[in-house]
Amino acid sequence: MPMKSKLFFVTAMCAVAVISAMLTGCGSVETVEATSSPQKREFRGAWIQAVNGQFIGMSTQQMQKTLSYQLDELWKDGVNAIIFQVRPECDALYKSNIEPWSRFLTGQQGLAPSPYWDPLQWMIDECHKRGMELHAWINPYRAKTKTTNELASNHIAAKRRDLIFEYDGLYLLNPGIPETRDYICRVVDDIVARYDIDGLHIDDYFYPYPVPGLAIDDDRQFAGNNKGFSNKGDWRRDNVNIFIKQLYKTIHDRKPWVKFGVSPFGIYRNKASDPNVGSATNGTQNYDDLYADVLLWVNNGWVDYCVPQIYWEIGNKAADYQTLIKWWNNYSSKRPLFIGEDIERTAKYNDLNNPNINQMAAKFRLHRQMPNVSGTVLWYAKAAVDNVGNYGTNLRNNYWRYRALQPTMPFIDNKSPKKPRKVKMVKTDDGPMLFWTEPKGSGWKDKAVKFVVYKFEADEKVNLADVSKIVSMTTKNFYRLPYKDGKTKVTYVVTALDRMSNESDGVAVKVKL
Repeated sequence: MPMKSKLFFVTAMCAVAVISAMLTGCGSVETVEATSSPQKREFRGAWIQAVNGQFIGMSTQQMQKTLSYQLDELWKDGVNAIIFQVRPECDALYKSNIEPWSRFLTGQQGLAPSPYWDPLQWMIDECHKRGMELHAWINPYRAKTKTTNELASNHIAAKRRDLIFEYDGLYLLNPGIPETRDYICRVVDDIVARYDIDGLHIDDYFYPYPVPGLAIDDDRQFAGNNKGFSNKGDWRRDNVNIFIKQLYKTIHDRKPWVKFGVSPFGIYRNKASDPNVGSATNGTQNYDDLYADVLLWVNNGWVDYCVPQIYWEIGNKAADYQTLIKWWNNYSSKRPLFIGEDIERTAKYNDLNNPNINQMAAKFRLHRQMPNVSGTVLWYAKAAVDNVGNYGTNLRNNYWRYRALQPTMPFIDNKSPKKPRKVKMVKTDDGPMLFWTEPKGSGWKDKAVKFVVYKFEADEKVNLADVSKIVSMTTKNFYRLPYKDGKTKVTYVVTALDRMSNESDGVAVKVKL
């Protein structure tokens, strides 16, 4: 996934001159209001990874406290979706009968957490409490990282070494063996079936990032089942294509509303490899080096959203951010497009037109200018929480100041639920409360799962497109009203959202606070 060892893996990376004042001047960013009106619908995600070892050595209580704090801060920053790593190396940060507990959770693969808890279930509950989506993030093929020295007896590489090849210290499930994709799909089906996740997310590791002089050990599989391909690269891409299509079907056959997202490396192809489609870049390529034909998946509807990792700075000689966001905007519009942002790199580099600030403002301007970009995912959550380069402050005070609904996905469901019923103010011992009843609905497409509460002053026209009027997004059927003197006239409007964030008509109620 977005991983520091892969961020800058550019085959002909040019040395970038860093301005001497970078570390001081880039600590600040623009604090003015964003140049365009707030977006009502926008995917605002953050990756929380385990593979970097940040949780190893933490007790259950410490990890829950750490995650709770991060979720609270991210909610204040306007984040509405968490992408949580639950399977770094064919292991589990959840209760699984297929794969062992992750060492990135307990320090020893196969060892259950003590006191016992299920991090995935806990994160689902905590995210939903805050009105956030939870997307379970897995690495599909990686079976062992370089730093893992001992495998549990029930690990797939210990049980079925024939399904694995080794590459530069890694173990990987071999995409050339059909049984491996069946295995991965079985793991995913188990997650989707047992957990109320909003999305299933895979990262950029398909075939391994190439190491000069090191070949992938798959000659035997190619010779034994080349499927009519004479070119091994085409054969490898086909192996991954078949898997992506099968994984999409596995997820949606089990729960049609669970979104399937992929976060590929930031370069599809360089212009030198493909003058017609390639970008004006000079780096590692999804298509040619990782054998990931991302555009095929997007154009065929085998994914529900795409998050290219455009982690470089504006002005990078080999992989310019501006060039790449424009390229993805132009070529990846058949499915919702979100941009993977590296917070630390954004904060590190100066704005090309104003060396006193970093590149956050310039990048967000580009986002607003791209008609097919409908979201952002932050690499990584802790950097936002730590407010690197004032990034978190500017999200909560400027760019993501107001709440946003998730982008719709009409290719899954485009029908809105019915509006809430019996919306009324009730005086309680704890003060006035706004109550409502869930609308009637049959089946997942019609059922309301969340509610949006808007507040308008007495002299204001009700306008549900105005996101500044959203005061709550909640799974509950009540909202505590801010009582003043009992004389202030206010109009509240409550709408219902279904699992795909389709919004109902609103029900208005006038109250005196």
